Amino acid sequence: MARGIRIGWAVAVGVSGAAGCATAPPVDNPVLVRKADGIENPVLVSPGVPTGVSYREVFEKCIDVLDDYFEILSANPYEGRIVTRPRSAPGYEQVWKGGNPDPRSRLLATFQTFRQTAVVEIRVGERGGYLVYVVVEKEMEDLLRPTRQAVGGAVFQEAPTVDRQLDVIGPAAFAPGGVSWFRVGRDYAFEQLLLERIRTCK
Repeated sequence: MARGIRIGWAVAVGVSGAAGCATAPPVDNPVLVRKADGIENPVLVSPGVPTGVSYREVFEKCIDVLDDYFEILSANPYEGRIVTRPRSAPGYEQVWKGGNPDPRSRLLATFQTFRQTAVVEIRVGERGGYLVYVVVEKEMEDLLRPTRQAVGGAVFQEAPTVDRQLDVIGPAAFAPGGVSWFRVGRDYAFEQLLLERIRTCK
């Protein structure tokens, strides 16, 4: 009787284990899943026969949308390319400031300094209209310790608790101005926001 119970438990554990492997991805192999109803990037704007007037309208529309979030660094209509200056990504302490629509990114920007840079390219579509391609790069500031104070106090103390002697090996890790940034990827949520506004802006 006891042997039958043990075999029954072993079968139940084996079946549940197999079912778990079949229904969930392994923890060490994450897969990025995006919404299927997202806007295509590039997005088709002003469908029809391309003209000088329609191109100028599309170009000015892109500048008008980007200008709400960024300072424009360069806008070359002959090249069909608009580049912005980096801007600090707002956190939840700046709820009135747009341009960080993803809740997780906004939460991270509350405790760590991120910046965003946008590049827009406009090309003539093969079947008419213009294809507007938007890329928003996200960078994080490389700090020895966090500078933003969380609610309830900082996580790290300003003074070290242990006296350590550290030797710097190799080139300096920070830029001459004392601030360095490293790329953390593209901000797809912000790209979708800009694409939607460019597509629907009149």
